[in-house]
Amino acid sequence: MNKGVKLYVVVPCYNEEEVLNETAKRLTAEFDRLEKTGLISKSSRIVLVDDGSRDKTWSLIEKLAKEEVFVGLKLSRNRGHQNALLAGLMYAKDHAEVVVSMDADLQDDIGAVERMVQKYVNDDVEIVYGVRSSRKKDTFFKRTTAIGFYKIMKLLGVDVIYNHADYRLMSRRALEELEKFDEVNLFLRGVVPLIGLKTSTVEYERSERFAGESKYPLKKMLSFAAEGITSFSVKPLKLITAMGVVFAAIGVAVTIYALVMWLTGQTVEGWTFIVISLWLIGGVQMVGLGVVGTYIGKIYGEVKGRPRYIVEKIVGGKAR
Repeated sequence: MNKGVKLYVVVPCYNEEEVLNETAKRLTAEFDRLEKTGLISKSSRIVLVDDGSRDKTWSLIEKLAKEEVFVGLKLSRNRGHQNALLAGLMYAKDHAEVVVSMDADLQDDIGAVERMVQKYVNDDVEIVYGVRSSRKKDTFFKRTTAIGFYKIMKLLGVDVIYNHADYRLMSRRALEELEKFDEVNLFLRGVVPLIGLKTSTVEYERSERFAGESKYPLKKMLSFAAEGITSFSVKPLKLITAMGVVFAAIGVAVTIYALVMWLTGQTVEGWTFIVISLWLIGGVQMVGLGVVGTYIGKIYGEVKGRPRYIVEKIVGGKAR
């Protein structure tokens, strides 16, 4: 008799008290349904990772963990979405056959979990990416910036899956390979494709956030994009070099022009030209230093080798 796949769903949580009970309710219902179909086993679990929340998220997780299906992980402090997600994945790796990661805000279609697991079972794939079928529900600004993000990443040579966030299925083997990537500056959307095992995709319609506020305002989205670019591409550094060559060439041309004007006695006061040149070149230099400094800062973070997260407490998982 087929006992089904042992599935763990990892849900990173940061200040999600408004939505967590509903998320738990829907996931539990889906687990019950999938168990009845025989697709997943009764030992499947839902792992809720508290990323140093300031509200009642952890107390809600502790209550939910009294039910057999839930496991709660509490990080010692806020370490960011990517590290919280990794903490849950690495925990689940030691217990599950396959792991699905998703956000707590119910924007990811829970119904797509079934299709992901079926892809794993029937198509012999190790990773299944959840890909948005459209962005019709996004605002014009968010849709435009998201498309721009993926295009820039591709242009800079970063291998990312178009319209994919962190909703994906990974097998135990894929997670074991992921564990070998020990970089501190973590950008899972870029790291997972580097694993190189057999993959597939499942399309789904992304919903509006059920409750609460987005944990990715514009400032955080820009920071996340910069993190992804500088973690996987050195092209910004090459661009600075190219700009340096261009401005050096311009400088030579301006020098020759100035000498010719001086030799022919046609020199005039060039205050505007000088001021514009100084501000332009100075601005480019500052931008260049900023980009170089970003990469140096990443090196500084990597060489210290500090842990990406610390699990303070684990609750639930009665059957193990």
